[in-house]
Amino acid sequence: MQLVRAHITDYRSVEDSDIFDVEEDVTCLVGKNESGKTTLLQALFRVNPVESVSFDEVVDFPARKTRERKQLPAGKKIPVVRATFRLDDTEMKAIEEELGPKAMRSPEFEVVIGYRDNSKGFSFSYNEAAVVDHLRSTLDLPAAVTKAIGGAKTIVELLDALDGLEEPPSGATALADRIRGWRDGKLGCHLIDEYVSKAMPKFVYFADYDTMPGKVALPDLIRRRASGDITRGERALLSLLDMAGVSPEEFQDSDQHERLIRELENSGNVISDEVFEYWSQNTELEVRLEVLNPEPGALPPLNEGPILQVRVFNRRHRASVPFDDRSRGFVWFFSFLAYFNEVEAAGTTDLILLLDEPGLSLHGRAQEDLLRLIDERLAPKHQVLYTTRSPFMVDPDHLQRVRTVIDMERGGAKVSSEIFKADEDTAFPLLTAMGVEMTQTLFVGEHTLLLEGPSDLIYLDVLTDIAETNGSAGLDPRWVKTPIGGSGKLSTFVTLLGANKLNVAVLVDSSTKDVGAVQRLRDNDQLARNGIVEISEFTGTADADVEDLFDRDFYLELVNRAYASELAKPISASELNAKDPRVVRQIEAVFKKWKIATRFNHYRPAAVLLREQATLAPRIDAATIARADQLFTRLNSLLPKR
Repeated sequence: MQLVRAHITDYRSVEDSDIFDVEEDVTCLVGKNESGKTTLLQALFRVNPVESVSFDEVVDFPARKTRERKQLPAGKKIPVVRATFRLDDTEMKAIEEELGPKAMRSPEFEVVIGYRDNSKGFSFSYNEAAVVDHLRSTLDLPAAVTKAIGGAKTIVELLDALDGLEEPPSGATALADRIRGWRDGKLGCHLIDEYVSKAMPKFVYFADYDTMPGKVALPDLIRRRASGDITRGERALLSLLDMAGVSPEEFQDSDQHERLIRELENSGNVISDEVFEYWSQNTELEVRLEVLNPEPGALPPLNEGPILQVRVFNRRHRASVPFDDRSRGFVWFFSFLAYFNEVEAAGTTDLILLLDEPGLSLHGRAQEDLLRLIDERLAPKHQVLYTTRSPFMVDPDHLQRVRTVIDMERGGAKVSSEIFKADEDTAFPLLTAMGVEMTQTLFVGEHTLLLEGPSDLIYLDVLTDIAETNGSAGLDPRWVKTPIGGSGKLSTFVTLLGANKLNVAVLVDSSTKDVGAVQRLRDNDQLARNGIVEISEFTGTADADVEDLFDRDFYLELVNRAYASELAKPISASELNAKDPRVVRQIEAVFKKWKIATRFNHYRPAAVLLREQATLAPRIDAATIARADQLFTRLNSLLPKR
């Protein structure tokens, strides 16, 4: 059975959420702070909660509509949640086997909960006449009896007809008894009791603050468990004990402590193994449980022993700390899995998991771990609805899962699947998530060649075209050329892309100030050993820019064409300092000497070559083409063989 849509009205900050669809696996509610995301989950939780919870009309009804509420008839139920569910194929088949293939007009039904009446209201679309026909067809009756009950169209009429038989056959009596066994003798009640209520998913709500305590007084925990006054975090702790096959009461016997600790270690290992299957931040941790005596002067309830303490041991540092002192992200991750395992093991139906800001305390990469946990561990068995305001909790590959939540000035929180109709603040996590994805896919590939600027990209493309025209290999198309906008960003980009396990190479000017930092990254195995490629390797000079691949006079012509309007006369070769190995620096010196108001821009000569490639490319000399061939051979050698 699945939740397919919901509609929430008159609950706290939600006056009318509008009807919103729920995905069959994962639904993500995105909104800024105070938009109403938590309120929506808490309202849904009350549809069929795994824990006892109800509405409070005075507290929960929107304060702005108090006068309107008081004007409603005293005995009238006020709807809050209308939840539409769909029976699955197995459930439909079970109904059809008992009541006939045409019993249900639709597999969907609606559940309504609200104020002033704690019961659930159900709405079905079933064919009562078809059910009566089916039940009648299952009886092997004499013709006269068949005729006597043949006019019945409703269950009530069928039961009256069966009861009116003077000498009813045993089959007719059995059917009549069976119908009388239905609640109120009604078909709808029978569908609810036998097929809907039993299979209806339980709603599980878990928030960031529902974390497992690091230390509890077991006598106090035992008393509050008996009264039902325990938190979700404490239920997570009890689940560890359940997995170990022990109860809190067993700790009262001090002679059993050693055996219990061994059982608890085994239990902790089970949960730890599952946690670390999805927690990639630090795999050197172990969860351990210890039994302690109360500390002198401890305040209630920790003044009463024995005390059960959860500790986290770090194998790398060979030290342990109390569970509460670990990062809040790890504490949440561990607590949720422990609580979820306990709820899942105790239930006989599917669950609908309502996770409120689950990645709130997690690093961006840990939030990716959480998304993987949701997709691989939770969603295959249970529906998941979670709220977020983090771009890392929005999967750009599954934007169909996203519903935006906006707090409107009139009407409160609104839910919509039209994600990009949201206001700027609400859409921010979505746009950021898409931006991250575009950065990794549009400009970055499996094999990424970092360039200092767009002019480098133009020169490589033009020289590749020339090489391929001449029958030699240009730059392999598997390289994704990524200009980064300046040499100062090289080491940052290498670090970021290397962290994503991409094959990264860097083409740099030999004078680049950041070359030293890039070389250190290479020495730290964050860049391939031969992944830094300097232009000087192909120019035969100690200092070179990508422009030095070209013949000096050819490049000078590109500059004169690009700056024709700023130059009083073309720059001649005699104006250049031939002792300087870098042609760009030679031209910059002329600009300074002639007091050219415009600063020399590397991109403008490259743009000229790109625009006039058809006429200029044939004038590129053989020496330039040879240097380009050497460069391409060097770069292509860094790629895996096809």
